[in-house]
Amino acid sequence: MRSLSISELKGDIQQWINMVLTTAKADGVIIGLSGGIDSAVTASLCVNSLGKESVLGVSLPCQSNREDIKDARLIAEKLEITFIIMDVSSVFEMFEKTIIKKIEKSPLNSKLTEVNTWRDNVLALANIKPRLRMTTLYYIGQSLGLYLVAGTGNRTEIAIGYFTKYGDGGVDFEPIGDLYKCEVRALAKELEVPKKIIERAPSAGLWKGQTDEGEIGMTYDEMDEIIYRIDYNLDLSDLNKENVKKVRYMMQSSSHKKKMPPIFKVS
Repeated sequence: MRSLSISELKGDIQQWINMVLTTAKADGVIIGLSGGIDSAVTASLCVNSLGKESVLGVSLPCQSNREDIKDARLIAEKLEITFIIMDVSSVFEMFEKTIIKKIEKSPLNSKLTEVNTWRDNVLALANIKPRLRMTTLYYIGQSLGLYLVAGTGNRTEIAIGYFTKYGDGGVDFEPIGDLYKCEVRALAKELEVPKKIIERAPSAGLWKGQTDEGEIGMTYDEMDEIIYRIDYNLDLSDLNKENVKKVRYMMQSSSHKKKMPPIFKVS
């Protein structure tokens, strides 16, 4: 992996955050606090850069583990930032109930091929959750004036498209978006993020018991090394071939998530 001065990196990112907010003439930053390491690091960087008065932390549980809320609160209290809980579970449940009922009565119901019922498509349903969170963050941010939504994605997740399009990928800026997961961990220690948060198994919280590494099928350390070597055109021959193939596929198949929609150009 690349050699970085974590202390210098911290300072550079914090300076960049300040520049982003100044350029946008924004009033502050709003961050969805999941209780995980990425949002903890992002919030810490924003507080160091802008001051605690300019950062708002929001926990957005949606049929979530209650421990997530506790961990989010732990970060907010450590940083002394304003913290609110916006439980969107009832909104999700109403959406699920209403939309599925309408679709089941529509011509679309005969077009199911990969699943038996609309409720069986677990990932499609789960992706509604981060999209509801995104909508809520932007509503609050706009209502307060101009609060930019801080993204919490890291390079590893962004590279393989491990985020929901127009969900947790719908943000205004990405402070740690060019850092591999191992670098985020190192930065978390530099920022004195609680050990409990650093050691917690990463999870997108899409369904009960879901973990990132379990869903993807390999560890972040394995993904970091593969993506790093691909990014820098380094030799991959000594790495697990199936893992390399899988990562390449995920990077390619998710390319649509990482750029603006194609636009037809009038000649």
